[in-house]
Amino acid sequence: MRRLALALILTLAAGQSVAAPCGDTSRGFETWKAAFAQEAARAGVGQRGLQALAGVRYSQGTIAADRRQTGVRYSLQDFMRIRGVDAIVSGGRKRKAANPAFYASIERIYGVPAGILLAIHGMESGFGSGFGKYHVLSSNATVAYDCRRSDFFSGHLIAALKLVDRGWLDPNAIGAAHGEIGHTQFLAGNVLEYGRDGNGDGRVDLYNLSDAMVSTAHFLRQKGWRPGRPYAEGTRNFRVLNEWNAATVYQQAIAIAAARIDG
Repeated sequence: MRRLALALILTLAAGQSVAAPCGDTSRGFETWKAAFAQEAARAGVGQRGLQALAGVRYSQGTIAADRRQTGVRYSLQDFMRIRGVDAIVSGGRKRKAANPAFYASIERIYGVPAGILLAIHGMESGFGSGFGKYHVLSSNATVAYDCRRSDFFSGHLIAALKLVDRGWLDPNAIGAAHGEIGHTQFLAGNVLEYGRDGNGDGRVDLYNLSDAMVSTAHFLRQKGWRPGRPYAEGTRNFRVLNEWNAATVYQQAIAIAAARIDG
């Protein structure tokens, strides 16, 4: 055991790569955080991002929410009622009527109609009325540390720290339980890859409506959305919605709400 401990110390002293040790309780979180900071630095995270990482805390709320997940088991009718699709349609129509040129310009560039964007916006954040209640970086770090989720979320945590470096994400930003960000609840890696500056301020800020709508349209287009084609269930565009959310009832509800908004 002494030899093993000495070898580990020498490895760390030499600056060699040691994987951050995942865990399933809060007990090892601070040790993991120190090791992950080395990984983040090697991945190109700068000083601002590393300082933000140093301040994150283990989120019991995130773990509780993650462990409660059982998948969507509602019928379409029940799902639409529970998620308030009638209210989403009503709100979507009002927003489209209030700013038709904005949504027309997005469709002209990306080919994604207003109804789809507004249905997603309504479904994800109630048109910006609720971004979540969790500290984004702490939530993301918690699931990146959790052994069940680290393979998927570690990359998103690196991305979130890079967003902090760029000034695109406030270190104290609030989002959903797994670190989803802004009006349409992007994960950080998707912000880096698909995010677009919709208001011309040189930043990609998913808490800004223009940036969020343009980024969502760009995401769908990059995933295979075909401009001017139908999006009802069974079409190619409907299948693209699986890239946004894997639950069939979610996809169905988005397509139905979108058709009513655009109708």
